[in-house]
Amino acid sequence: MQFFNQAQLSYNGRTVNSNMAVGEVLGSLTMTKTAVTDEYTVGDDVTYVISIANSSASPMTGITVTDDLGGYEYDAGTLYPLTYVTGSVKYYQNGEYQPTAPTVTAGPPLAFSGITVPANGNVMLIYEATANEFAPASAGGTIVNTASVDENVTATETVSVAEAPDLSVTKSITPVPVTQSGTVTYTFVIQNFGNAAADADDNAVLSDVFDPVLTDIAVTLDGEPLEETTGYTYEGGTFATVDGVMTVPAADYERDPDTGAFTATPGVATLTVTGTI
Repeated sequence: MQFFNQAQLSYNGRTVNSNMAVGEVLGSLTMTKTAVTDEYTVGDDVTYVISIANSSASPMTGITVTDDLGGYEYDAGTLYPLTYVTGSVKYYQNGEYQPTAPTVTAGPPLAFSGITVPANGNVMLIYEATANEFAPASAGGTIVNTASVDENVTATETVSVAEAPDLSVTKSITPVPVTQSGTVTYTFVIQNFGNAAADADDNAVLSDVFDPVLTDIAVTLDGEPLEETTGYTYEGGTFATVDGVMTVPAADYERDPDTGAFTATPGVATLTVTGTI
């Protein structure tokens, strides 16, 4: 913090001003903020570490640390892409765990109060926050998160959304019931909620063991027939697609214009196996 000072000299009824002297006070507190990993996935937790050092010969007591939970402007308001995980904070003084945690206000903004930084010492706060529905999910998305003790002691950390497929599969059978020696179709719907396609390099393989065993099977992927050996393997009721044959497009993300929340429309691939019981 800079400060300014000017002196006056008076004599014989006259006043003369000195030049303006400029000084600077260096704060005794410094702070850093880091994320344990530099990527996030919507719905998962991010672990943050705040470290505060005190270079003065006296302890600093009654300190409150605030965290803006990545708040950003949207439609004349503020959205917060992070949600504090209740009870997750761990508190250390000079490297020693403190069983009594600071008082937590979940916010937003998040606040930890009642912190003491020892003389010529440090404290560390370790806590988790969940990337929620306001966290950008499309490739290239980031969360910029700032913590502060006051306006002069701040620290910022940026994490980027992980770019990867996120697959799920559901299975159905038709018809139900089926007669002995009848024809049955298994349908597998593979959904990708991730922001990256599952391509040949991801080696997605769908496998199943059909019991009762199917004979004379026919297999399609998104309506196109697959050939045995090049598209799938099948022996004794054990079925599997060949590595790299099955691909699933990335999800599309839309934003609710009223709430600002992101929703995903998953990419889909459909595999069918038809045979005789």
